[in-house]
Order: sequence, then structure tokens, then C-alpha cells
Amino acid sequence: MGEQRATTFPQEIIDQWAGLGLDLGALFSAGHLGTRMSVQVLEAAPDRVVGTMPVEGNTQPYGLLHGGASAVLAETLGSVGAMLHGGPTKLAVGVDLNCTHHRGARSGLVTGVATPVHRGRSSATYEIAITDEDGKRVCSARLTCMLRDVDASVYHRG
Repeated sequence: MGEQRATTFPQEIIDQWAGLGLDLGALFSAGHLGTRMSVQVLEAAPDRVVGTMPVEGNTQPYGLLHGGASAVLAETLGSVGAMLHGGPTKLAVGVDLNCTHHRGARSGLVTGVATPVHRGRSSATYEIAITDEDGKRVCSARLTCMLRDVDASVYHRG
């Protein structure tokens, strides 16, 4: 559904991760599940992550955006923010996700914007606002990730 856009990263993130020889767009993407749901991460920085997802193909039986689809978008965006906050020596693992669904969406794209509520050494919490094409809030979510120490070689595993 539509063309894939490359994720935009601030220069300091590109510089921080440059020595690892990784494709940042692939590393900080929505993964296999997100690909099936056509989630696109458009902007990624520790202080703001933006992504979109089509309603079409991600609906429940009544034709409305599935709440679980909103949760996938929210967890994807919050996790990317937490990973970027932690840097190459940390791995972000989601430990709590909650979503409040405010209104239904039947078509178009929804956009999620994740912003930090807390960024510490061992955890990061992001609020994710998901809106429809008219700018109306569809879902409010909050994700907390545990930040675990990791050797950067973990990123080279298949």
C-alpha cells in the first residue's frame, strides 16, 4: 500500500551508530509484523518518533481499525525511541503497554507520534498519540521499555 519511504534520522544518531556498519532504517523499522501491517517509521530520534499505518488491511470484523493494530504501531514507535535513547550498548525490551482507544477509523492512514515521558539509565517511557488524517486522536498509548546492557555485536546476529 503505497511506496516505502526511508526513515529520517538526526545526524548525531547516524554518527553514534556509524561504527557498527548497520542499516539503521532496517534496524529501527517495524520488523516483520510491522511490514505485514504496512507500518512505516518516517522520523526517528530519541525525542520524537513518527510513523504511519494504513487502516485498510488492519481492521476488525466491523471495518474499524483494530485496537491491536494501534498497539503494534504504538509499541513500534515507542520501542524505536527507547532504543535510540539507549544507544548501541542498550537493548530496549517492552515491559508495559497500555492503549486507550478514543474513536474508530475506517479508511486512510493513521499517524503515530511517540515522545518521551521518562528517559533513564534502565528504563524509558514514551507516550504515543495516534491520529487520523483529520488530526483527530484515535488512540493514546504509553509504552515502558526496560533498557538492558548488551554488547553491540548482538546487532550482527541474523
